[in-house]
Formats: sequence, structure tokens, C-alpha cells
Amino acid sequence: MIPFLIAQAGMVGSGTPDLVPSLWRVVGGLAVVLALLAGLAWVLRRSSLLKRGAGGFSVESALQLGERRSLVVVTIEGRRLLLGLAPNCVALVTELGARPAFEAAVTQALSKELPS
Repeated sequence: MIPFLIAQAGMVGSGTPDLVPSLWRVVGGLAVVLALLAGLAWVLRRSSLLKRGAGGFSVESALQLGERRSLVVVTIEGRRLLLGLAPNCVALVTELGARPAFEAAVTQALSKELPS
């Protein structure tokens, strides 16, 4: 029992532990964990796992025609379709052509405005 008390007296006499380095270590560890979580969220957002329409299906636009009736442009596996939606019916109105690239659309719009 006496050796235990002597050992405890030696530890008590050494002073109080310094909490500042451990606090900095905790704050630094928290910053690293938060940075890793933010990086993972950014990677998942940029990947195709969380993108809308990742399964080959996306809704480009919708137009409400009245109570519970609408026209919807959807893209399914590279095909653009105009669908008519009603309470008990989904009907294919027409298949649309591919959407032109931005540069092609600007060139076409400028050629219409400027006479050659």
C-alpha cells in the first residue's frame, strides 16, 4: 500500500496536465473529419450516383394545361418524348428530335437575325 501512495504522490507533485495541446489536437481532428465529409459530398454530387436522371430518365420541362392535365418533355435513354398526362392516362404525343448544342442554336439564331 505504501509504494502505491508514494507513486501517487509523485504523480500529483508533477503538476496539472496541459490541456491546450490536446484541445488543439481535437480541433484539428474535427477539421480533418469535416473536410473529408465535405470532399466526399462533393465527389458524390459530381458523380452519376446522385444526379437526377441517372437511370436514363429525366424530365426536361412540364406545362400545366389545366386541372391535373399536363404536357411533359422527358428524355429516356437518349430519346426525347412529348407525353400527355391526365388522371388515368399517359399518352405519347410525339417523339422530338435531339436538342441542338448551344453553339449550334446560337449560330442558327444569329443567322436568322443577320441577313447574308
